[in-house]
Amino acid sequence: MRRSREGSDHALSDPLVIPNSASLGQRLAAKILYILLRLLRLTWRIHFSDPRGSLEAGRDKPFIICVWHNRLAYAMYAYRDSIKPVSGRRLAAMVSASKDGAFLVEILRAFDIEPVRGSTSRRGRQALLELSRQMKAGLHLAITPDGPRGPCYEIQDGILSLAQVTGLPISPLGCASKRKYRFKSWDRFQLPLPFTRCDVEYGEPLHIPRKLNDADRNEFRAELKKRLDAISPE
Repeated sequence: MRRSREGSDHALSDPLVIPNSASLGQRLAAKILYILLRLLRLTWRIHFSDPRGSLEAGRDKPFIICVWHNRLAYAMYAYRDSIKPVSGRRLAAMVSASKDGAFLVEILRAFDIEPVRGSTSRRGRQALLELSRQMKAGLHLAITPDGPRGPCYEIQDGILSLAQVTGLPISPLGCASKRKYRFKSWDRFQLPLPFTRCDVEYGEPLHIPRKLNDADRNEFRAELKKRLDAISPE
């Protein structure tokens, strides 16, 4: 089968874009939200499951955490309470260069996560280069495969390109709770309600070859979605 060399150039040709900075109002709102999440965490019963030993393997080599956009509230504590303590590594996460992304940056920094601004449509190439530098510094990487604007539960090319460039395995992160509030946003964002149980599971890692043609990309995209859906019940 003939392979076309796409690599990191796939969907990453972009002009220089300056990311939006958080406004004073966004910074204040982020602090309030961070406090709210800390208070909610005191009531949640979170159960972490890592049947394939991804976190222990992360002591020796970073990995790419892959989580649906609407599960970000769970993912913050997956990092703080399991990824960082077990693997001993910090996390760098791709965040949109938009105004909404500027708000999320403030939340990530409160959780000691290093934000890298960009997406497949804006600053894609710069973001991949910066994430590669963070990997070389020993950080895990994180990306929401259906973000920053969806469609919900559809894998975009960004995460595949990141895995190609870095050579790191993609570790799917599944999150669910028995009781939650769903926002009326494009991703149907989930916020676990007080005193509920939250289940967080690390799925089977997926390794992406350096070279892919379009057919290969579609196969790996479908496989990653399958692995995420298996551990992310609605």
